[in-house]
Amino acid sequence: MQKEYKTLTEIAGPLILVEGVEGIKYEELVEMTTASGEKRLGKVLEVNKDKALVQMFESPQGMATEGTKAKFLGHPLEIGVSEDMLGRVFSGSGKPIDGGAEIIPEKKLNINGAPINPYSRDYPEDFIQTGISSIDALNTLVRGQKLPVFSGAGLPHSQVAAQIARQAKVKGGEGDFAVVFGAMGVTFEEAQYFMNEFKKTGAINRSVLFINTAADPVVERIATPRLALTAAEYLAYEKDMHVLVILTDLTNYCEALREVSAARKEVPGRRGYPGYLYTDLATIYERAGKIKGKKGSITQIPILTMPEDDITHPIPDLTGYITEGQIVLGRDLHQKGIYPPVNVLPSLSRLSPTARKVTREDHEGIFGQLYASFARGLEVRDLAIILGESALSESDLKFLKFAQNFEDRFITQAENEERSIEDTLNLGWELLTVLPRNELKRVKEEYIEKYLPKTKES
Repeated sequence: MQKEYKTLTEIAGPLILVEGVEGIKYEELVEMTTASGEKRLGKVLEVNKDKALVQMFESPQGMATEGTKAKFLGHPLEIGVSEDMLGRVFSGSGKPIDGGAEIIPEKKLNINGAPINPYSRDYPEDFIQTGISSIDALNTLVRGQKLPVFSGAGLPHSQVAAQIARQAKVKGGEGDFAVVFGAMGVTFEEAQYFMNEFKKTGAINRSVLFINTAADPVVERIATPRLALTAAEYLAYEKDMHVLVILTDLTNYCEALREVSAARKEVPGRRGYPGYLYTDLATIYERAGKIKGKKGSITQIPILTMPEDDITHPIPDLTGYITEGQIVLGRDLHQKGIYPPVNVLPSLSRLSPTARKVTREDHEGIFGQLYASFARGLEVRDLAIILGESALSESDLKFLKFAQNFEDRFITQAENEERSIEDTLNLGWELLTVLPRNELKRVKEEYIEKYLPKTKES
């Protein structure tokens, strides 16, 4: 039986200092019982001789050093997992909030997971189709990859996240596909939007949702992504599923880390974030991947809003070092009414060359041609603003028209529009008919003959 301590000496925000303890371990779960008999959970954040610093998962409001008892439970925060989690919605602390019954767990797992031995990792190479052309053709997602979305305040990253969750599938792959969705610090409206979208389209049946709203305790946000990833690891590595984990918004998670760090009076790093922000983010991102000998996999799409649209801000900056590329949403495209506003040129998927080999023979070439042609079209657009269109050559005018068509037809698509990779590549070829044939230098002649639609000029 666990010993109860009444030696609380200090309460500072979500942190509580308990003295006179013995045999306490880091990350151990703590049950606090208030004078009124209410029980609240926390975890051990720091141990120094006979003192333990406890971080509460719930609000410490109403707690006092006198009358509150602390019981150390001897194990870290765990979540009960089972296949019955599919189709369910949980709070950021792992409790069902969809009105359904409690999950009868097959087993209980530590939410901090176990590090994956780099040697046991398998190289990601299977294509995941999101149904969004600007991602599938140009920033191709690979099974086992971690590919973040860099957004800004007010941009439709929630809609993009929901669309990817609804439409994503492993193309040509075997095995069941599941989505684990973790939302941190979202508004009540956003939480309702996600739940309604998943239920309305039937995607809920293959999904597990963890939702922490802005009204929930800040510290709960630190546990939410780990709960989601623990559920994903169970489904992937024990039930052989291909799991897509979408985490939004990592910026809210980092703000929660900063708040706890400030309460601990730690020396701040860049912009007030703790110096261990890089290490902490890595403990989340590195839980994606494929493991040799296991059929399942975890693919991760973390979404974060860049404060003031600053891509050099510590959160996107450190994220870029850990992950394999980024999809950048552009405010200028959003202001033009383009959805999804994927800014193609600064976006990157470092593993996409692997996936482009398994989609269609022309994918590699058309990727290079579309990217280069759009980049040149944007240069011509800037030139036209300075010199006027009358100063442009005939070739320049065609690239200008291509860039406009590319934004209007290739990047732009409806929220419920799902394009197969074949439809996306065929659309790319159709757009290239605007350009002179001698400008198509990045695609093989045999593919031009096979896939380029015949026009009156050709």
